[in-house]
Amino acid sequence: MTELLDSDIQDVPAKRPIEPGRPPTWDELGLPSMSAMLVASLSRRGSRFYEAVCQWPRWHALNERALAVTHHPLLMAESARQLATALELSYLRGADADRLQPISVNLGVDPRTQPIERGIASHVLVHVTISDLVVRVGTVVAYRLTAEFFAAGTYFGTCGMTLAHPSRPGPEPAPASHPGLLRPAPAAVGASAEPDVLIARGVQGRLVIAPCDPEHPVLLPGRPAQLPALALMEAGRQATLLYRGALPSAVVGIGVRIDAPVPSRGAAVEVAADGCASRFVVRTEAGTAATGTVTLL
Repeated sequence: MTELLDSDIQDVPAKRPIEPGRPPTWDELGLPSMSAMLVASLSRRGSRFYEAVCQWPRWHALNERALAVTHHPLLMAESARQLATALELSYLRGADADRLQPISVNLGVDPRTQPIERGIASHVLVHVTISDLVVRVGTVVAYRLTAEFFAAGTYFGTCGMTLAHPSRPGPEPAPASHPGLLRPAPAAVGASAEPDVLIARGVQGRLVIAPCDPEHPVLLPGRPAQLPALALMEAGRQATLLYRGALPSAVVGIGVRIDAPVPSRGAAVEVAADGCASRFVVRTEAGTAATGTVTLL
């Protein structure tokens, strides 16, 4: 493990850097549109510490349509992912930003202090820490980002994210065929609308990942062939809510670890209850591809 902050690295294929202290644009963060951008500012506060401000719109695609909205927990993970990209462009010079991706994500939220938005957007302060930086041949190939979230000066949640190359890269897996899928109602899986539903019931009641919208602007931007970490977290959350008959407000933690590529459609999801936590396993034709947990009140 090596620290490599603000270092000048030559001959490294990376994204175009942006000037430290300047807010990144949605295009620089690789987002499909300005409306998808959550990061408003990012500044350095120490050798490994940063401070950011995020804006969470009340009408975000993942949020419920209500007068008073409790933000979807995945806004924490998406904010951390966008902050990681901004850090790679501004401060982690030499990061292999085009290929690094979240391979492990864990978040926890305190429902007693979680912000409820009745206006246009919530302004969230984020304390960011970088650790476990791994450098090979002058290129950052892995690191861990920890983001602590505050609303109106009060802490309400943390998201930890490990970014690296996929642990077992290989050929893209072919999606499995599951005819006759039955899709649950959005309310049964804690989704705000039908396009947000990622799972369906297949033969013998087995749950499979079958996104209603294969180009979901937040979960599946650009119609990826393989499911990113956020989509797997949401699939695990939806499967858990359906399996346990729980309300979305009961979710206080979500985690996932990706061990192998997961096709965008057809992987099976198995859920097992373990007290307040539920464990989920994502299986492809090649075997177990991802594991995760969803913690309930």
